[in-house]
Amino acid sequence: MAGENPPAAAEGVPDSFWVSLRYFNVYRIAVVAVFLGTALFYHDELPLGQHNLTLFLYACGTYLLVAGIFQAEMFLLRERFNLQLSLHVFADIVAITVLMYASGGMKSGLGVMLLISLTGAALVAPRRLTYLYAALAAIAVLIEQGYWVLVYDAPTRDFLQPGLLSIGYFATAGITSQLAQRVVANETLARQRGRALRSQQRVNQLVLADMQDGVLVLDRQGRVTQANAQSARMLGAERLTGADFGVLLPEASARWLEWRREVALRLGAVRVVFDLSSRGRDLRIRFIDAATEEEFTVAFFEDMTRLREQAQQLKLAALGRLTANIAHEIRNPLSAISHAAELLDEEPGPGREGGGDRMRLTRIIRDNTLRLERLVSDVLQLNRRDRVESERIHLNQWLNGFIEEFNRNESVARDRLVLEVSEEAWVRFDRGHLHQVLWNLLRNAARHATNAPGSVRIAVNVLANQVKLDVIDDGQGVSKADQGQLFEPFFTTYSAGTGLGLYLARELCEANGAALEYMDGGSGAHFRINCEEAAAA
Repeated sequence: MAGENPPAAAEGVPDSFWVSLRYFNVYRIAVVAVFLGTALFYHDELPLGQHNLTLFLYACGTYLLVAGIFQAEMFLLRERFNLQLSLHVFADIVAITVLMYASGGMKSGLGVMLLISLTGAALVAPRRLTYLYAALAAIAVLIEQGYWVLVYDAPTRDFLQPGLLSIGYFATAGITSQLAQRVVANETLARQRGRALRSQQRVNQLVLADMQDGVLVLDRQGRVTQANAQSARMLGAERLTGADFGVLLPEASARWLEWRREVALRLGAVRVVFDLSSRGRDLRIRFIDAATEEEFTVAFFEDMTRLREQAQQLKLAALGRLTANIAHEIRNPLSAISHAAELLDEEPGPGREGGGDRMRLTRIIRDNTLRLERLVSDVLQLNRRDRVESERIHLNQWLNGFIEEFNRNESVARDRLVLEVSEEAWVRFDRGHLHQVLWNLLRNAARHATNAPGSVRIAVNVLANQVKLDVIDDGQGVSKADQGQLFEPFFTTYSAGTGLGLYLARELCEANGAALEYMDGGSGAHFRINCEEAAAA
């Protein structure tokens, strides 16, 4: 049965049980010390030890010694609680019974002392042991009274008092054990709920810390009592706890006060949603009544600008897939047209003049098909920008091989390109993407730079864990009017260009966690790739 199990159940003995047992033993030592001191000072003038003072003194001394052993044992041996408790109770029953006999029997009143021992034991003992202790105490006082009747011819009517006292032992043990079981059950439930509450609080903290929306909890005066990190970033405040909502977001304060009054008068809804602009952000704010006595309000802040950017990215991704499909469909007719132009160019013409016109027309066809082919390739490459296979690249060593390859394939004089490296640099980048980005930048630089030696410079610098890769030429640079459109798709100042080179280069940099930007202020064009320095493997 549930009532017969130990109060500690399967969780082991609580520390509070050991503390209670230790305190009760301190009480035992104090009582025995008082008994011993009283008997030594007053001798047999008091009822204590009146029948046999020597036995009383020896019993007190032995009882005190045993209590001292119990105290040391509880500090050294924290196991087998029920066994130690039983030894304590048995010692109390034997010692108090002997002291009661040495003091003249039941009339000394020492039998009541066993009620205290049984009550203390019933608070921490299983129910079966509690009744066992009560039975032993009742047997002890009845045997002690029987000894007086048999040896000293005491009247049998004196059994009434030990009998009533024995009934009191059982009643005290039963009632105390029942109340203790209920207290222990409530304590166990409170401990379990405390653990569940701590776990729930930890989960709530993690959820709030990782939320993309800002969350504020406001009291009835509009002061912030709780906030997550995202709300601090959205509202531009370092510390929110204790701040006044009217100061943090004055645009929404009046709306909150009005809604709070409507909720108090039960005229408005428990939640309200509205949009406003603050600090360059379009925010959607939700106020929810927490329905607490403190009249807390939970305010959620949603960055609509970020959501619109995400929607735009989805649209661009869908558009990218569409353009890729169109590009695939264009490529096949282009190949057929180009091939037909080559065949037409190989056929002999009827005359020199007619042949010249035919060659000019086929050249126009061929040049435009090649341009469309480059455009299709750029569009297809743009659609593959998210396929990143990053690796750790030693930039200094990689650039030497890259420049040699570029000079050979683009027919650029070796002395026109100069590499300036201040220190060792490592970056994490997709090798193919880095090759394509830098090839595009160098080809543009070589096209617009002069033919002088060192007209195109590649500089590598490391500053605060940031690697800066610069491509600089000595040409005319980019005009102020064109700088705003420089990275827009299909914008070009070169008649044979597709307008996707710089746009694609910037997209590939962003896919690799880097940034491509145009640095204004120099005499020529200056492009910079910013990326984090790759940590050692």
